[in-house]
Amino acid sequence: MIELANATKSSSAEPHEFFARWVDHSSWPEWSPDTEWARLDGDVRAGARGVLKPVGGPKTKFTVGEYEPDRVYTDVSDLPGARMTFRHTVEPSASGSDLTVTVWLDGPLSWLWARTAFKGFADTVPADLDRLVAVMEQ
Repeated sequence: MIELANATKSSSAEPHEFFARWVDHSSWPEWSPDTEWARLDGDVRAGARGVLKPVGGPKTKFTVGEYEPDRVYTDVSDLPGARMTFRHTVEPSASGSDLTVTVWLDGPLSWLWARTAFKGFADTVPADLDRLVAVMEQ
């Protein structure tokens, strides 16, 4: 496993508000400018499948790996020779919410993907989380 990014942030917004954004795939471009669009086939649940289109990249299929309402949302994209996992967690805190987003790759070609297409994730994932918090606190 190769960890590409790990971002944490606190917010005054409530956990269910963040979770609602993570599972509203049409909202992803609002806080993730590298995402052109994302769609899920059917209801949000573990095992559901969807497609996302990164800006300047090809359409990518993903599967909802974990789905614990108002707590954990994970999406997993299959790539040639690797699998990329985005894990989003939110916990209630005294001030509202504590958030963590972790992204990792596994598989025989994960080292190649980490050095090429996803080498900037250490910067973009925390920036996306900052934008999401800003959207939620407006």
